[in-house]
Amino acid sequence: MAGSRAGQTLTIRRPDDWHVHLRDGALLQAVVSHTARQFARAIVMPNLKPPITTVEQASAYRSRILTALERSAGSEAAAGFTPLMTAYLTETIEPAELERGLQAGVFTAAKLYPAGATTNSDAGVRDLAHIGPVLTCMERIGMPLLIHGEVTDPAVDIFDREAVFIERQLKPLLEHHPNLKVVLEHITTADAVRFVEQGPANLAATITPHHLHINRNALFQGGLRPDMYCLPVAKREQHRLALRAAATSGNAKFFLGTDSAPHLRHAKESSCGCAGIYCAPYALESYAEVFDDHNALDQLEAFASLNGPRFYGLPLNEGTITLERCDHEADGPGLPAMLELANGTDQPSCLVPFHAGERLRWRFNP
Repeated sequence: MAGSRAGQTLTIRRPDDWHVHLRDGALLQAVVSHTARQFARAIVMPNLKPPITTVEQASAYRSRILTALERSAGSEAAAGFTPLMTAYLTETIEPAELERGLQAGVFTAAKLYPAGATTNSDAGVRDLAHIGPVLTCMERIGMPLLIHGEVTDPAVDIFDREAVFIERQLKPLLEHHPNLKVVLEHITTADAVRFVEQGPANLAATITPHHLHINRNALFQGGLRPDMYCLPVAKREQHRLALRAAATSGNAKFFLGTDSAPHLRHAKESSCGCAGIYCAPYALESYAEVFDDHNALDQLEAFASLNGPRFYGLPLNEGTITLERCDHEADGPGLPAMLELANGTDQPSCLVPFHAGERLRWRFNP
């Protein structure tokens, strides 16, 4: 099936999100339907507190996700959405646990967080040498390794951490484990684009909607903009343009991963604000705008619906979704410009989605 256009609509095979944070508890209840209404499957990040490191924890979290979705959007929505669970790699995790989870159909992949690189990553890996047996096991059983690709060396400038990670850690990792499937997630630089393009067939990358739309100037337009702060941080304009070229190129090594990362507004607007952009509510509209800008709408289906499952070795989705060309403000039924969460006080907690209050040219109607 290829993406089809009829007048002012675009129909593609139902897509998947290969990188999303759904959180837990009340926040999970508030956000999960925004992912499920657009995507058939989603790779769910394991950086909860405590992190998801066992098969039992992953199974329980998957059940909580589906229960939250059923409560918020109904049983039909829960039946039509598959959370794909991941294991959080620590320096003490046992290879046998990953193999058991993969064989049981619980773990789809494992996530590598360099310790201290991002939200809830303190339990992550400080030295790749400490997880050598784990990587060898994953290579043998065909389990993808998902990487937050930044070094945490304080001597390295924050805008250079991705490029330095590629040189210092990713290149040696691929040399030592030549058959390991690796996804370099939420890439932000032209360096990463080139490395993935030139790398082996078992290396791929996800690209977020926000890194296609903003460069680092967005953090400071009219003042400090905490809603535009994420990790990896947005880079210079030349890097944004390289990401756009990669996403719209048709190259099967690049596919959709929103890295939607909700944080309540008070946590974003604090003395030490949280990193993350909540882009799930308008994800498909956001990507469609980029592909439209580059006259590449015919490539959106491959990026959103084909490349990811083929890399993971999973079947393509059967259904379709349709986007409509329709100039509208990002504030519609069920998708407010600001999402309020009841917290038992007179001052409800809020989530601010990416594109909130902006005008968009495409609308997704489930």
